[in-house]
Amino acid sequence: MNLCKDSDIKVAVESFTDPGMPGQGITLPASIAAVLDTALAQRPDAPAIEAVSGIWSYAQLDEQAGRAAGALWELGVRPGDRVAACLPNDLDIVAAFHGVQRIGAVWAGIGEALAEAEQQQLHDTVEPTVVLAGPRCLLTGPTVVGLDRWRALLDTAAPAPAVTTDLDAPAGIAFTSGTSGAPKAVVHSQRNMLLPGATLTATRGWGPDLRKGDSFPLTILNLIVLSTLLTAQAGGCAVIMNRRDVDGVAEWITTRRVTVWNGAPAQVYDLAQRPHLDLSSLREVWSGGADTSDALRRAFADAHGLTPRATYGLTEAPTVVAIDPPGERWQPGTGGRVLPHLDVAAHDDAGNRLPPGELGELRITAATSGPYANLWRPMLGYWADGAVQPVDADPTPTGDIGTVDGEGWLSVLDRKKLVIIRGGANVYPLEVERILTAHPAVAKAAVYGIPDDRLGQRVAAVVETDGTAIDFTALAESCRRELAGYKVPELWSRVDGLPVNAMGKVVRPGLPEFVAAHRTDSAGE
Repeated sequence: MNLCKDSDIKVAVESFTDPGMPGQGITLPASIAAVLDTALAQRPDAPAIEAVSGIWSYAQLDEQAGRAAGALWELGVRPGDRVAACLPNDLDIVAAFHGVQRIGAVWAGIGEALAEAEQQQLHDTVEPTVVLAGPRCLLTGPTVVGLDRWRALLDTAAPAPAVTTDLDAPAGIAFTSGTSGAPKAVVHSQRNMLLPGATLTATRGWGPDLRKGDSFPLTILNLIVLSTLLTAQAGGCAVIMNRRDVDGVAEWITTRRVTVWNGAPAQVYDLAQRPHLDLSSLREVWSGGADTSDALRRAFADAHGLTPRATYGLTEAPTVVAIDPPGERWQPGTGGRVLPHLDVAAHDDAGNRLPPGELGELRITAATSGPYANLWRPMLGYWADGAVQPVDADPTPTGDIGTVDGEGWLSVLDRKKLVIIRGGANVYPLEVERILTAHPAVAKAAVYGIPDDRLGQRVAAVVETDGTAIDFTALAESCRRELAGYKVPELWSRVDGLPVNAMGKVVRPGLPEFVAAHRTDSAGE
């Protein structure tokens, strides 16, 4: 069932691989509800989604998405309502996403790995009409619909009425905390959720033979953008992995003949240590979510004959901002070249744009010349108090300090934000520190990242006490009760006094060196 059959918006674009080549053409669907239409018309029986439960053709995905739209309508979801999904990587989450879009509702993912309090916090932020709950969802209440009930509704629900959806209407919510430790709900339009897939498909020459594998959770909005929305525009297949360990990832790549795989640097690192694996189906390996070192790129190439493509992304963009071109070309120390629908430049503290190559905070706006001019829009705002709260986000600040040279190669030199990126997952120090300082023996606490060859960073915590010993095991258990496991510090230290400024705030620059010189006891090393 296709509820939106508006005419497509056709855009001619230049080749990203070689700016001197003739322009290529991309088709940006009129809405997410129409994203399957071209494949349905041309190759309805071709595989659209492959997951642990099986394979759906485009015709089957279309049918299941229509059933999902009808089931959601029967549950009372209407255009503009939020639907949250706390589901595993499988066919259910893909059909549910497409069903949400067909009735003009707004999608939000809630991570299965989050602690109960974290899941509840995201739920309360977006106030969904319905929560689709898998086995690891810890939420309860009248809005929560378990998989058994959901699948029963899919079998009996009447079709949803036709809903006209707008390209610039809200379509998805992504969660990011910045430096505050409290989740912010970034609202993206249908346009900006479709644009990365359209751009990447055109500039990388992808077509129906694309089999793109993703092992990150699809509850992350960026992964929805880079899986089913991308592959549908290429006419290829989204291979949705349910394993993230090295053996599982390798098995999925090998047995499902994945051609493009997107992983965290830690996963790339693990695969590089196993040169005996058969990864011969791969044409591209992406490394994102954290900095990809030059050494890691070389190690993977030595092991498997393919140089990983470094990426730089941003939730507020959404997703990929820069990526290495197809093939083997890359620049040491960079996160790829800026995609042609975006304009990224460094800015000084006063907000002035700096010349190419100069260091400043990276900010993003739409390309203003060429075939991609003005296609991109800033995020719509943040969801709060029951509505989208617009923000002045043009150009959009990234919080990262870096450079963009005259050819568009982007380098990040430091993170203006305090976020720790451990294995591709964000850890915000403040949310961990709040738990630590709730302990009666802890006067102050600081959480920071320690470089790690495999994970990118590991989480370290230092606490200030009144001189008494501290039970690090008990502190870790306190964190585990409130936080996802990857956020729990692995390295612990105690000092008699943390460095603070005149306002009493911990001075973070040089903190690892201070701790090394002043700690009185430690654990986890």
